[in-house]
Amino acid sequence: MADTPSKLATPTDLQTNALHGVAEALNASLADAYALYLKTKNFHWHVSGPHFRDYHLMLDDQATQILGVTDAIAERVRKTGGTTLRSIGDIARRQSIKDNDAEFVSADAMLAELRDDNLKLVEGFRVVKEQAEEAKDNATSGIVDEWTDQAEERAWFLFEASRKA
Repeated sequence: MADTPSKLATPTDLQTNALHGVAEALNASLADAYALYLKTKNFHWHVSGPHFRDYHLMLDDQATQILGVTDAIAERVRKTGGTTLRSIGDIARRQSIKDNDAEFVSADAMLAELRDDNLKLVEGFRVVKEQAEEAKDNATSGIVDEWTDQAEERAWFLFEASRKA
C-alpha cells in the first residue's frame, strides 16, 4: 500500500504564513456565501404576493450566481496551499450571515434581509482583499473584485425591487 501524505502539498511561491490570513478570510467568505445561497433559495421557494413571479425568478438567478462563486472561492484557497470547508457544521461555525428559519417572511422583509446579507458578504470580501494584498497574492486580490461587484449588484437589484412606486 502506498504512503498517504499527511498534508496537502500545493506548490506556491507565496509565503505560507502570509497566506494563512488569506485562507481564513476566504473560508469565512465561503461560509457566508453558502449561508446566503441557502437563504436565497429558501426565500425563492417561499416568496409570495403580488410580485411573486418577478421575485421568484430574481432570487433563483441570484442563488445560482452565489453558488457559482463558492467553487471559485474554495479553489482559490486550495491553489494557495490552504484547506477549505469540509461540512455543514464547518460552515455553521464560520458564517456571520444569520439563518432565517421563520415559518413566514413577507416579500419585503425577504428582499431587505437579502440586500443586507449581500452587503455583509461584500464586507467579508473587503477583508479578503486586504489580506490578499498584504500577502502579495495578486490573483486573489484581483478575483475578489469580481465577487464584490456581483454581490453589490445583487444588493442593488434587491433594493430597487423593494422600492415602493
